[in-house]
Amino acid sequence: MAPRKNAKGGGGNSSSSGSGSGSGSGSPSTGSSGSSSSPGARREAKHGGHKNGRRGGISGGSFFTWFMVIALLGVWTSVAVVWFDLVDYEEVLGKLGVYDADGDGDFDVDDAKVLLGLKERYPSERTFPPEEEAETQAELEEHAPEGADIQNIEDEVKEQIQSLLQESVHTDHDLEADGPAGEPQPEVEDFLTVTDSDDRFEDLEPGTVHEEIEDSYHVEDTASQNHPNDMEEMTNEQENSDPSEAVTDADMLLPHAEEIRHQDYDEPVYEPSEHEGVEISDNTIDDSSIISEEINVASVEEQQDTPPVKKKKPKLLNKFDKTIKAELDAAEKLRKRGKIEEAVNAFEELVRKYPQSPRARYGKAQCEDDLAEKQRSNEVLRRAIETYQEAADLPDAPTDLVKLSLKRRSERQQFLGHMRGSLLTLQRLVQLFPSDTTLKNDLGVGYLLLGDNDSAKKVYEEVLNVTPNDGFAKVHYGFILKAQNKISESIPYLKEGIESGDPGTDDGRFYFHLGDAMQRVGNKEAYKWYELGHKRGHFASVWQRSLYNVNGLKAQPWWTPRETGYTELVKSLERNWKLIRDEGLMVMDKAKGLFLPEDENLREKGDWSQFTLWQQGRKNENACKGAPKTCTLLEKFSETTGCRRGQIKYSIMHPGTHVWPHTGPTNCRLRMHLGLVIPKEGCKIRCANETRTWEEGKVLIFDDSFEHEVWQDASSFRLIFIVDVWHPELTPQQRRSLPAI
Repeated sequence: MAPRKNAKGGGGNSSSSGSGSGSGSGSPSTGSSGSSSSPGARREAKHGGHKNGRRGGISGGSFFTWFMVIALLGVWTSVAVVWFDLVDYEEVLGKLGVYDADGDGDFDVDDAKVLLGLKERYPSERTFPPEEEAETQAELEEHAPEGADIQNIEDEVKEQIQSLLQESVHTDHDLEADGPAGEPQPEVEDFLTVTDSDDRFEDLEPGTVHEEIEDSYHVEDTASQNHPNDMEEMTNEQENSDPSEAVTDADMLLPHAEEIRHQDYDEPVYEPSEHEGVEISDNTIDDSSIISEEINVASVEEQQDTPPVKKKKPKLLNKFDKTIKAELDAAEKLRKRGKIEEAVNAFEELVRKYPQSPRARYGKAQCEDDLAEKQRSNEVLRRAIETYQEAADLPDAPTDLVKLSLKRRSERQQFLGHMRGSLLTLQRLVQLFPSDTTLKNDLGVGYLLLGDNDSAKKVYEEVLNVTPNDGFAKVHYGFILKAQNKISESIPYLKEGIESGDPGTDDGRFYFHLGDAMQRVGNKEAYKWYELGHKRGHFASVWQRSLYNVNGLKAQPWWTPRETGYTELVKSLERNWKLIRDEGLMVMDKAKGLFLPEDENLREKGDWSQFTLWQQGRKNENACKGAPKTCTLLEKFSETTGCRRGQIKYSIMHPGTHVWPHTGPTNCRLRMHLGLVIPKEGCKIRCANETRTWEEGKVLIFDDSFEHEVWQDASSFRLIFIVDVWHPELTPQQRRSLPAI
């Protein structure tokens, strides 16, 4: 027992020496003597403290043996977990998702940085679906703190998080959270010969397009470079209505204006925001007559404050793909980081090695989709569409992957103008997933884009029979009823649909049509809805309700020639008004059939016809044969003949005609009216809250994006000449590149 006692005493001496040193003796000899007083004790402690020198506990050989046994058990356990699919990886991800702080859909190093205060939390990411990781990462890096100390903390955090992710069997969210996909069947392209056989709509004749096609349903697409392609966005095209771009991945719809041609990557595109506001002088228009009662619709802020329903993460990996997940992750990370060409090569190699892998094929389609955006190439986009189809057709493709592939395929077909092909894709989706009402809603939109309102109506009736409170179905059903001139019946569907707050219902089109329907039945609540639409950012003002706007243009209902800067054009029209009048009258006498009746449902009553010389900046050669001098006169003024968002035309209105209050589609043009044959009394036009009359040989100029209304209560016809011009504040580049309307 003596050695144990000595060891204990030695430890005590060492301790007391240390404490003496610590108490202020500071003598090196003291510290040294204290530490050297018990070498035997330290040796015995090293050997376990036994007097015979044997080690206590497990010997070195035994420790190594047990270590190997435990390691082998761990390896075989891991193999069993993967082989027998004992762990639901997606469920593990879902649990980690509660710690998601940066809104990218999973818990990773960036989330830890946010939680530790090293990076800012972005409020928008908590509400909206995640964008491309590369964009998110770029934003985070802009706010990242600098300095060596912070970097050390970040490195330490990264090591801890990597350890945590490995222990939690983490599945990389980059692989699991990709965007909606839609892909064309190769055989579908054979059906595109009727209306959409060409990928470039600029080569197609738009046909007879009148001043205001109020109840048609159109999509204006541009090649946005920021189109989200994330799988978690399993929502309708109307949700990406992301209203921030004039024409999206999804999807500006024009119910009340002239036909808009679809854009593809071969056309130059100017991309204003869909609902860019226009500053309007408060002293220009008196809004005092507007009713300001409250409407029972949740505000945008209230809708954003409502906790979002957590979506189940789509499962994109089958059993085989889980065995090659590391390779899939590596390729997907290249895509997420914007290394598109490298990602294409990586996924092509995976498809070559594993042709039966749906996830590899889907990743290849996404990369081709991204590459088409980057290169603005229709050819590459067609390859992506084909690959999406291949991914959906593979055996053992997960249900979520099939749905996303076909959905994205449909969207990209619409982008190229392949409306019939897109419709067939949507029909297949509904057949595969008959209980998914969101897909049926998309199918209804597909029919509307083809002008098949009857089929769309049947689809929405079916949806409403199953889910009577589906707001998206209600607003579209109301839209169809209004297009069928069932004005009173359309109002409750439009109103209840907007009030539902469902995705896709907070759209300027529906506010417009609800207010318009109410105006037509004499319901004074119309302007309350216009006011709400203005507050929600859909309209520039209560009066100016155009949807295709360029921000910052001067806005006022009435203009003078000097304000427009087009004084030479105005002088030329007024000097030659009799020549213009006579050619118009000759056309009326010789071929009345050239004056086509207004058929856009803008008239309450009466007879109103038009004879068009230029449309969307294109000259109608046949029409100009009837008015050759007028056309020659105008050709020198490119501000009107080159106005791709306007027309040049004769307009005749007979007695007893009333044109409903309505607005034009865009703030990018101004409209000139040259009086040719004007009765002395009974004809007038209101724009906003000011009413004027025409004079023969004089030009009136107004902005038709403001609400305007016409009465013809004279005893004889009224003939005017309409000349649209670019808004004077548009730049030459904008005039060249704005999509035609």
